[in-house]
Amino acid sequence: MESKESNHFAKDGYVKHSPFGLDNFGAMAEKFARFFGTPKFLIGQSIFVIIWITYNCFEKLTFDPYPFILLNLAFSTQAAYAAPLILLAQTRQADRDKDWEKSDAEHRELLHKDSIKTNKEILLRLEKIEELIFSLKQKK
Repeated sequence: MESKESNHFAKDGYVKHSPFGLDNFGAMAEKFARFFGTPKFLIGQSIFVIIWITYNCFEKLTFDPYPFILLNLAFSTQAAYAAPLILLAQTRQADRDKDWEKSDAEHRELLHKDSIKTNKEILLRLEKIEELIFSLKQKK
């Protein structure tokens, strides 16, 4: 049963399709979503926050004094953009997983049919061998 969306295999082997079609935006969203969870991003953001707070607590020329409203606004904006990108990446991954599961099920079905066919051939050959052995015993 084919879906209305077209399936295309990319260079990395993943099927790339989404409700938005074959798009660069979805691929970019996946890259961002993967980056948000990396140690590089988390450490970089932590260093940025430490520098921001340190500068605004101890310097005379502060641009965002305690309670750091501008920093909070920056985090809120980041979260507002990150959440939909992460959800889009998860949707695309779920689509790829579903396609992979379907392909895997079809492959297992073909293997099963092939193994049944092979077993039947083996049984036929065993029966022929038994007949030959029986006929040889009869001749003795």
